[in-house]
Amino acid sequence: MVFGVKYGTWNVATCDPAALLAMVRAGYSPLTAQCLCARGYDTPQKARQLLQADAPLIDPFEMKEMDRAVKVIRQGLKEKKKIAVFGDYDVDGITATCLLVDYLRSEGADCIFHIPGRLEEGYGLNEMAIEQLAGEGIQMIITVDCGITAVREAQLCREKGIRLVITDHHECKETLPDADAVVDPHRPDRSYPHTDLCGVGIAFKLAAALCGDQEAIARRYADLFCLGTIADVMPLGGENPQRVTRGLKAMGKQGRLGLRVLAEECGCGAQPITASTVGYVLSPRINAAGRMEHAELAVQLFLTKDPARATELAQTLCRLNRERQLTEQEIYKEATAMLRGKAAQQSAIVLAGEQWHQGVVGIVASRLSEEYGKPAFLICMTGDNGKASSRSYGGFNLFAALNEMSDLLVGYGGHELAAGFTIRREHIDEFRSRICSRVSQFCAAGESSDALSVDCEPRGKDLTLENVEALEQLEPCGTGCPKPLFCLSEVTILQLSTVGGGKHLRLRLATRDGVQLQAIWFCCGSAAKKLRVGERVDVAFHLQINEFRGLRSVQLSLVDLHILEAEELYRSFREGLSLSRHQRSLLAPTRQDVVQLFTYIRSGLPADGQLRCSPQELEQGLCRSCPEYSLRRVRLCLDILRELGVVQLKLEGSSLCLSLPADVHNPLENSCLYQALRGD
Repeated sequence: MVFGVKYGTWNVATCDPAALLAMVRAGYSPLTAQCLCARGYDTPQKARQLLQADAPLIDPFEMKEMDRAVKVIRQGLKEKKKIAVFGDYDVDGITATCLLVDYLRSEGADCIFHIPGRLEEGYGLNEMAIEQLAGEGIQMIITVDCGITAVREAQLCREKGIRLVITDHHECKETLPDADAVVDPHRPDRSYPHTDLCGVGIAFKLAAALCGDQEAIARRYADLFCLGTIADVMPLGGENPQRVTRGLKAMGKQGRLGLRVLAEECGCGAQPITASTVGYVLSPRINAAGRMEHAELAVQLFLTKDPARATELAQTLCRLNRERQLTEQEIYKEATAMLRGKAAQQSAIVLAGEQWHQGVVGIVASRLSEEYGKPAFLICMTGDNGKASSRSYGGFNLFAALNEMSDLLVGYGGHELAAGFTIRREHIDEFRSRICSRVSQFCAAGESSDALSVDCEPRGKDLTLENVEALEQLEPCGTGCPKPLFCLSEVTILQLSTVGGGKHLRLRLATRDGVQLQAIWFCCGSAAKKLRVGERVDVAFHLQINEFRGLRSVQLSLVDLHILEAEELYRSFREGLSLSRHQRSLLAPTRQDVVQLFTYIRSGLPADGQLRCSPQELEQGLCRSCPEYSLRRVRLCLDILRELGVVQLKLEGSSLCLSLPADVHNPLENSCLYQALRGD
């Protein structure tokens, strides 16, 4: 266990060497075998069961009130009623809308879709939209990915004579809407065994129930199911892995036109689509429609059969995503400025900004919760009202907390990890006080789970292209089946540079066994200011393949970094700061350490009397010669030898040039550095 910059602790899993050997002999690469063993899949049989992802699909009619929903919709189809599918403006809501609209139209339905404008209407079924749809002659509304809290709106539908079927996957309140059918796996009286379906997953089940052939619906809509499931960060357990795996395969060259064109526009059309591609490339662009303009653009992209129109829409989504990035950066800068001082010391982040863009604050809240290690609530103020987006941290249940504070809120909804609410300006201070108190109690009770779970610590020489590519066997990765996370200890920073306007950090690292690797640390915040070239650090990271100008190389995508205590103490000592006796004992080299370094330099001198090497080569060679040597003390020992004059050192670029002056003898006790560290 070590302590990191962003996460409280790292818990590094271990595995049985015999089990690991058996997995490698069964054909799994060293990295894949280590990950599987660390997660408990320590036999080839267990691994095959996991990776086949062949859990049977559950009968959709096991879901409460699915039979009522099917009866109402079939009757509507028979009577040629005009139907509106009412969705949400995120990827899950967009894909759910596309799936159900496409299926109903294929069954001959007179079907339109309505996704509320984020700024004009806000989230979910609302009275303004119902009035509008009634005026357009709509006789039936089917919600997807929303509606479970729409009690007033359900009553209005009854008054207007509109049949209402609600399908949702969000947490329920005490009172369910009085609709013709309410399909939600989180109902208090639920009977469905799998509660981890997202909005498009429920829409998939509804279409399967209407069709009577779940396999046929899977063939048609696995790609949309996959998109929504990954984007909504749903656990990859139960039925989800099979549909996601199938969906990723369906997003190839013969897949849905809109998806294919969007992938090409993003520059990833030539490679196989992975869960990471969906999560980090496609989803942000699909979301950008609802965040910056209107989600209808994304729905049109997935429903169109016109290649020219698909290209136009894909280009629009990419442009909107660039605009979203600029807006996000502006809000982030303003929010971090607010956090300087007392706000940063509170147990939760609660910030309110005038005219913040409501479509973007959720992303900023997520970024702040990760950087500061606490739940974040960002409120967009317009006049006396504020609309907020919140993101959890450490397992804190947002929906339960908002439910407790409903007396302060105009409305709220969501789930454990992400939620939104509306609040009056005069209630913000009390909300901040109460939510911070609740988070403090949560942390004090030891319930917070902010530890980083690391699968294993490989050797540097195992981080090859072949082994990293073999990790694809573990796909699809997501919540419940996380992307493999590795760590390396005591790597040396060779190069440092900021990219993305200082937002990200690019590094070159050297491992203890002499392997040099490129690394990138996205959104590392102020951590970059703490690092120096030449320092040793522990790093936790995901592995990826970087392609540049036709060359492919292994790249570490850092998640956290731990500055070794000895490195921090060394820096403090060299800057003249006083250290405690305990700190000096951690840092101080022994006489044997100094002698071993001197002996190694002397034995390695070539004929010209000058040993040229990089700091890493010096350390690695010393470690091979003296396995018990503490690499964390090399620099101090070298400083002591230079101070005594028995070793001369010059820098030649990034290399050291070491030599031994003739006939120089100076007792170790004459070193002020040595005495300062060893003295009482």
